[in-house]
Amino acid sequence: MSVLSEFKAFAVKGNVVDMAVGIIIGAAFGKIVSSFVGDVIMPPLGLLIGGVDFSDLAITLRPAQGTAPAVLLAYGKFIQTVIDFIIVAFAIFMGVKAINRLKREEAKAPTLPPTPSKQEVLLSEIRDLLKEQNKPAAPVTVDPTRPL
Repeated sequence: MSVLSEFKAFAVKGNVVDMAVGIIIGAAFGKIVSSFVGDVIMPPLGLLIGGVDFSDLAITLRPAQGTAPAVLLAYGKFIQTVIDFIIVAFAIFMGVKAINRLKREEAKAPTLPPTPSKQEVLLSEIRDLLKEQNKPAAPVTVDPTRPL
């Protein structure tokens, strides 16, 4: 098998295609969450704590000098990224929780044992008859007071 045909077989496998779709959707979902956090959650949160724009929160380590930009420790952007992560992690958690609940419901459904075939029924009857034949006979007790 040539390398090209092996690669083609690998690339069109269901798992690889599913994974690629998941990665693409995950990247798009990440952008949606980032926009949600940056544009919807952070502005009201900034207002609640005194009109602070989190993306502007930073500590200046070295001021700008000439053409060199200032060196900043942008902890506000870090806070936004942490909130992004928490929202994504919570969404994934809820999705996995829903999937697990569905799996548990499937597992709870009782399954009936398969009905035995005619051969199995016949073999079971033969086995039971052989067990009865091979049982030891009950011991004979002799009553000495009774005449033979």
